[in-house]
Amino acid sequence: MVKVLQTGFFTSVQDLGRFGYQQYGVPYAGVMDERAALIANLLLGNAKNNAVLEFTMTGPKLQFLCTTKICISGGDFQPKLNSIPINNNSTIVVKKDDILSFGVKKSGFRGYIAVLGGFLTDVVMKSRSMFKNVTQHKTIQKNLLLPIKNAVTIEKQSNASLAVNNVYLEEKIITVHKGPEFNKLTIQQQKKLLNAVFRVSKNNSRMAYQLTELLPNTLEPIITSVVLPGTVQLTPSGQLIILMKDCQTTGGYPRVLQLTNTALHTLAQKFTGDELVFEVI
Repeated sequence: MVKVLQTGFFTSVQDLGRFGYQQYGVPYAGVMDERAALIANLLLGNAKNNAVLEFTMTGPKLQFLCTTKICISGGDFQPKLNSIPINNNSTIVVKKDDILSFGVKKSGFRGYIAVLGGFLTDVVMKSRSMFKNVTQHKTIQKNLLLPIKNAVTIEKQSNASLAVNNVYLEEKIITVHKGPEFNKLTIQQQKKLLNAVFRVSKNNSRMAYQLTELLPNTLEPIITSVVLPGTVQLTPSGQLIILMKDCQTTGGYPRVLQLTNTALHTLAQKFTGDELVFEVI
């Protein structure tokens, strides 16, 4: 078990997502930065879909009630084990009563905590990903006990680390495909969309990222259609909304762009004021 001493900000259990239920209006959910989560699970020898903890801006404080091995990935939040600094992208043995904590954010926006065998919270609709009205909690709560595997022979296993190029944490280029309604834009609108520098607004979450700069819009709303994480919608006011992992499954705004998977990982590490430029591939 792992006991939550402090929750951090919007810390939740996430795996790769909840698939096959979108026709019922259930969002995909899942980790925002799949790249980071996959690295942590890889280093631990976990399956790709093992559940991790995802936090935003501020990390949690956790007490381990059994022996295990952990790996921290994503942004740099100065992780510490028993107040001693530890490295990202390295496996670390933790023992009973060890305390994991985090300092001030140095880079990125989201961090990930993986444990050997993954977090073993309840599976709902084939996923452990937390989401409001689907799972009991949408985020972890103080004093919550998170089940994990008790790895009693962990000391005999070797540690692993990986030199990770985290340049994507600062990357401004967001690679995209043209969306279904892209060609309905005027040539001038298309040029502005693909050449302007946009900034992430204060309204950003696991559901969607709104951008500060507007794109003049003369398009009519569309018939309610399927949307996905990474869909870029253009509202009547000209605001661009990029849907993220907890987004709705249908929408009525024109879908002008669709982010690549790589771009979704990059955007997940952006926060208010960060700049980005769309690039069609």
